[in-house]
Amino acid sequence: MHRVVVLALPGVYPFEMGIAKRVFGSAVDHTGAPLYEVVTAGLGAEPVPTAADFAITAAHGPEILATAGTVVVPALEPVAPMFTEGHLSEPVRAALAHVRPGTRLVSICTGAYVLAAAGLLDGRPATNHWHCVGHFQRLFPGVAVDPAVLFVDDGDVLTSAGAAAGVDLCLHIVRRDHGSEIANAVARRCIVPPWRDGGQAQYIEQPVPPRSGESTAPTREWALQRLDEPLTLTALAGHARMSIRTFTRRFRQETGATPGSWLIHQRVDLARNLLETTDLPIERVAERAGFGTSASLRQHLRAATGVGPHSYRRTFHHVPAGNAAARC
Repeated sequence: MHRVVVLALPGVYPFEMGIAKRVFGSAVDHTGAPLYEVVTAGLGAEPVPTAADFAITAAHGPEILATAGTVVVPALEPVAPMFTEGHLSEPVRAALAHVRPGTRLVSICTGAYVLAAAGLLDGRPATNHWHCVGHFQRLFPGVAVDPAVLFVDDGDVLTSAGAAAGVDLCLHIVRRDHGSEIANAVARRCIVPPWRDGGQAQYIEQPVPPRSGESTAPTREWALQRLDEPLTLTALAGHARMSIRTFTRRFRQETGATPGSWLIHQRVDLARNLLETTDLPIERVAERAGFGTSASLRQHLRAATGVGPHSYRRTFHHVPAGNAAARC
């Protein structure tokens, strides 16, 4: 079983500290067996002060980090030296020294300061809460900060934006480890969307646009029912009864993404589902998902997941009992 160790540091936010247990702890296989073990580590035996009006006592010391397959660093109050001077305290540095090379590292919100102060984000892409990215970038100029996304997956190091974006990231990890079917089941148990459109750009404080009854939401619903058809920007704007310029601007305001990138994401998501749950030939999956050719599907799936359709299917394929109709 894959062990996830949550590192509870002084000033930790209780909500973010509980995300890993809630998401990974809800992931089970098709027999109901848990797929992850989630444990919490502190810096020592003493209680850990949190950002709330209570302290917590972690069941384990930092030594358990040596047994982790994944280490999660939740958000912290911005009071530690890493937030002001860009370096770790000696107890935190000593704790991280237990982490084995190759362990997957995950930060939620301002937990990215810990990874950056440890030098683990140097030269790598990462994100943080939109309110902190300017300060974070000045403190750690060697990190390639993307302020617009909900999370960044750089293979063995993953970072999320603020608070609830940690849920998005943990669901993404479950999806990456075990496929969309199990990740979707976890999302249902947690009563959250399995995937949120757009990035954190849609949550950044900005002037409220003039009130209007026009929205791109009906057009997005319309497009989702026609992913196998050519969907040009002209067609989308025409359905919304907007000019292309107005539609593109409003679409980005509402989703945090361009129409083109949103469509590609939806088509990749549909293709992944078809690869996981049907025996359709790759060419047919490409057609159903709107990519047209297997070469186009391969290009976009590899960009999203790092593997081609055949490899993805070998890893995640599962046809539920009684789902023969999906094979047609």
